[in-house]
Parts: sequence; structure tokens; C-alpha cells
Amino acid sequence: MLRTLLQQVPYFTLDDIEAFLPLWKKQVQLNRYDFLIQQGQVEQGLYFVTSGALRIYYPLPDEDICVGFGYPGTLLVSFPSFVDGKPSAYYIQALKRSELIGISKRDFVQLMEQRPNVKRFWYEQLEKALVGKIEREVDLLLPEPEQRLQRVMQRSPHLFQHIPKKYIASYLRMTPETLSRLKV
Repeated sequence: MLRTLLQQVPYFTLDDIEAFLPLWKKQVQLNRYDFLIQQGQVEQGLYFVTSGALRIYYPLPDEDICVGFGYPGTLLVSFPSFVDGKPSAYYIQALKRSELIGISKRDFVQLMEQRPNVKRFWYEQLEKALVGKIEREVDLLLPEPEQRLQRVMQRSPHLFQHIPKKYIASYLRMTPETLSRLKV
């Protein structure tokens, strides 16, 4: 699956792909509700989801706030911890049995230094993530739950195929009952 994704990157050479793939050495299998990372741990790797579904969330005393999801074909990381090497403020938890492969931060950074196409790929992924986070900020500022739902359905309809609705409701900052009432 990762090979297929990388082959779709138009500027990756076969040599780039062959250098990249063997570095994804860490095989991770999680059962439902297992954690990939917990608050306080330092993120040491970048992961590619091959199966399952996961949520990234920030815990509060009364609730957990979903800030993102991982599902097949996506990259997943506790990004602030990955970048600055500080303990994660977030949890990444499997919502169902999930399988991932991981690359260590050290191997990834080293490969980016050696291969400009890998660095370009990473920067494009960061740009997409930043655009997504800005869109999410707009979503959360909208006062009407209907508007938040419509924007997410337009931008990410696949979420509803992979993620249980109660977590999508948390992501949209509404109750599961409100989401059920609004969902067509």
C-alpha cells in the first residue's frame, strides 16, 4: 500500500522509492482502544496506516477532543512532539484493530537530507496538513453545527466510512445526538 502511494508521487524516481521503503521497519499492530502514543511520551517515528482507524485527541477533564484521524493510506504522527522532541500533549488511539508501519525520525531526517524528492514530498505533506488545519479552524469558528458538518462532508467524506460517528461529533465539537440529527 505504501509502495502504491509513493508510485503516485510524480517526481519520485524508482531509486527514491527503493531507498524509502526499506526504512519503514517498525510493524505496529494495535487492538481496539490500544495506544500508539500516550500523553507524555516523545514521538520517535512517523507512521503509515495500512488498515484500521485511529484518532488523535487531546484529553480534558470532562471530555476528549478529537483533533484528527488516521485511516488506511494516511500518514500519522503526534506532530508537535515529532518536530520538537518534547513529550506529546496528545494521545493516538486505535478505534478498531489497526496495522501501521513506521519509520524512525532519525532515518526519515537522514533520507530527506540525502534525497531532495523525499524532502519535497514531506514539505508537500506539511502544506496539505496546514491547509487542513486552517480549514478545521474555520469549521470550529462557525456557530452552526450544520455548517461545520457540511464543510467536513465536502472536504473529507471518507471520514464517515472509517470513523465512528461519536468521534466525528467530537471532532466537530458537537454531541453525537446533534450529529445524528443532522446527518442525512
